[in-house]
Amino acid sequence: MKSSDGKLKILLTKVRESAFAPVDIASLVFFRIAFGALLIWHVWSYCALNRVGRFWLEPRFLFKFCGFSWVHPWSAHWLYIHWVAIGVLALFVAIGFFYRASAALLFLSYTYFFLLDEAQYVNHTYLICLFSFLFIFVPAHRAFSVDAWLYPRLRSNTTPAWSLWLLRAQMGVVYFYGGIAKLTPDWLRGEPMRTRLSHRTDFPIFGRFLHEEWGVYLVSYGAILLDLFLVPLLLWRRTRIAAFCVAVAFHLTNARWFEIGIFPWLAIAATALFLSPSWPRRFVGFFRRVESAPTPSDWKLPSARKQFVVLSFVTLYIAIQIIVPLRHFLWSGGIEWRYAEHRFSWRMMMNRYYTLAYFYVTDPSTGRTLRVNPGQFLNERQTGLMATLPDYPLQFAHFLANVVPRRGPEPIKVEARIFVSLNGRKPELYLDPNVDLAAEPRTLGRPRWLLSIHEPLPPPNQNYPSANPFELRSKEN
Repeated sequence: MKSSDGKLKILLTKVRESAFAPVDIASLVFFRIAFGALLIWHVWSYCALNRVGRFWLEPRFLFKFCGFSWVHPWSAHWLYIHWVAIGVLALFVAIGFFYRASAALLFLSYTYFFLLDEAQYVNHTYLICLFSFLFIFVPAHRAFSVDAWLYPRLRSNTTPAWSLWLLRAQMGVVYFYGGIAKLTPDWLRGEPMRTRLSHRTDFPIFGRFLHEEWGVYLVSYGAILLDLFLVPLLLWRRTRIAAFCVAVAFHLTNARWFEIGIFPWLAIAATALFLSPSWPRRFVGFFRRVESAPTPSDWKLPSARKQFVVLSFVTLYIAIQIIVPLRHFLWSGGIEWRYAEHRFSWRMMMNRYYTLAYFYVTDPSTGRTLRVNPGQFLNERQTGLMATLPDYPLQFAHFLANVVPRRGPEPIKVEARIFVSLNGRKPELYLDPNVDLAAEPRTLGRPRWLLSIHEPLPPPNQNYPSANPFELRSKEN
């Protein structure tokens, strides 16, 4: 027993020493600058395309995450000022000016917009929230920053290893769960990549092969292999450079094929963290101005209390990132149909939806029924997502029950007729059309009124490759 306790103590000591061992700070500085610059670009593109107004001001109703119904948009003037302030804070993080405070304010400011409308969720905005949160704790400002220039005592050309491995772990989770998510019957049969690639035949050199079945399966299965095995290959020194080059080519191709914002560029910058920590120092001349690395004799472990706090935080954070994407096992039913578990789970480019939705509002006092098109209150993106998450029609039904006037004391009744086509399947009902959604409570579990999917995935030549199946049906009629 004493022998096992002694071995455990030795192991814990080695873990602590490895976590706080000094490593070159250069790659961390590179990621700090790249993250801030990409976020500035992100802010500018939203302003240039007026997405701030279209996403958060024009819709008459915004969907809310559970527990955050209290988050509301400012008036138009202040909302734009708030968005521009995010760009300013991103600049401060990039140059390392009041770094800790700027990172904290950046996290709070950007997360505010993230929480404004649940329908605007995309994986890269979630990833921005996470990275901005981690920057609060990661000491990426000790070199090549305004803070290091103003406060010489802060300067250091090293960082504790845990700070680098924490960011690596975050990106590793994104890759790994992105690969696990693709192990579904639809993806293994080439959907939705078959349909997406059919519009990309103009791609140089390889475009003409993308409509071939072997090309579809090559891309689909290649994406699985890349996501699942990229991180191990990056960690192995012999394959690291080749794996990084493949990852760069993969993300650049995605940037060319799909409209996914800054995600490919953010992913490339984060993947570079897996390279040798000193690679920017050799690649960019101005990193050589940083003082030389200290010898091991100059390095001292922090206090036991600080070690405990830091390692507890790192362990808890990584555990949450690993557990949250697995929560779909709590509920039965196909994840493609429910979609709720796609959020916070790195399930990217997984499905192709077409939706047709109408709501029927009945005043029991008069017996009068009004058909409501969601487009009267929502923007195009919100309307299109109506059948991707059961929480959306439920929230919208509650909204209609509050805004539609009634004549008597009885509450408004709201029913929905929602049809959805998933990955080229024939459209079918998404939820029970006879349920009064206005009387249903909001739940984190699988709603009893959510129907199951029955339509099989059609053969490739019978799919809906380029048009909305509801439009096709109307033309055929």
